[in-house]
Amino acid sequence: MAFLEKNIAPEMQIEANGPDHLCLALSGDWTVSTIGQAEQEIANLQLGKDRPTSIDVSNIEHLDTSGAWLIHRTRGRLEFEGRKVELTGVTPVRQTLFEEIEQHHPPRWKPDVQRLSILGFLEATGRQMVDVGKDGLAMLHILGSLGLVLSTVLLQPKRLRGISIAVQFDRSCVGGVPIVALMSFLIGAIISQQGGFYLRQFGADIFVVDLAGILVLREIGVILTAIMVAGRSGSAFTAELGAMRMQEEVDALHVIGLSVTEVLVLPRILALMIALPILTFIADISALLGSGLVTWAYLDIPPAAFLTQLQAAITVQTLAVGLVKAPFMALIVGLIACVEGLKVEGSSESLGRHTTMSVVKAIFLVIVVDGMFAIFFAAIGV
Repeated sequence: MAFLEKNIAPEMQIEANGPDHLCLALSGDWTVSTIGQAEQEIANLQLGKDRPTSIDVSNIEHLDTSGAWLIHRTRGRLEFEGRKVELTGVTPVRQTLFEEIEQHHPPRWKPDVQRLSILGFLEATGRQMVDVGKDGLAMLHILGSLGLVLSTVLLQPKRLRGISIAVQFDRSCVGGVPIVALMSFLIGAIISQQGGFYLRQFGADIFVVDLAGILVLREIGVILTAIMVAGRSGSAFTAELGAMRMQEEVDALHVIGLSVTEVLVLPRILALMIALPILTFIADISALLGSGLVTWAYLDIPPAAFLTQLQAAITVQTLAVGLVKAPFMALIVGLIACVEGLKVEGSSESLGRHTTMSVVKAIFLVIVVDGMFAIFFAAIGV
């Protein structure tokens, strides 16, 4: 025959131990079953002026985690009011319980209220600068590791993983041709349509060929391709490396004595540096094709006249200026993608965050690098 033991109501008695000391004597059951009554007892607690206080738990019949947490919270509240509080009458078993609660004390909740202030703005700016510095050091670390691995590969060519490079090239270049060609075709058509719309008002519609040819070959072709590669291949690199980090495959490579840079990073970056110039050339041809079709249909400039004017407007140097940028942009995209991928921690939230940051940072730095090349070529008169 089973029966339920009746709970003893929790009680608190205030006892004075001298003129400058108070004692809270707790009794009854302080368990999850009586936690409501205990909360009410604490809510009605009036201790008067601040004096050193002790909480005596020796007369408590039954105590579980809920009751111990309530006592711990009450002690914290009294200490916050400026009192010196100590627990007395604690058995070794209950002492262990209180110590565990102290170690797992949750942080104080703070409302998520963003207030505008100069100090807050400066602090946020400083933290961002620290993060930028850490990212720069991580990229330099990967770049240095790449230099070391490349020097080793030059001395021992058999260590170059040709199959891995071919697989990454197939994914980055061959798989990206349709979207790059389509986007470039549309961009070239839009440039010619908009340029022709305004130049025709001045009777200079033929010069839309010069505009499209120079703009596409020098700037638009390479920067548009690099941005699409950053969003397509860069995010894929980050996701792949991040998933390997989550599954501890990167740690396994360290354990068996293989270089992560040699096995995972080098093939991807080399494949990207080979693929991006090819994709840029395809993008240039597609953009010029779209431009030629629009000028033929919209401005009545036949293909023969388009090619004649294009030949007079551009040179091989114009094409080379755009293609020279491609390997450097590929290096930037690959470095950022690999760095962000290797920073992924063991959660899907971290993987998504770093994949997003990889694309954003790569696009930003691609535009910055393009601007630096534009200033450089202007300075040398190219």
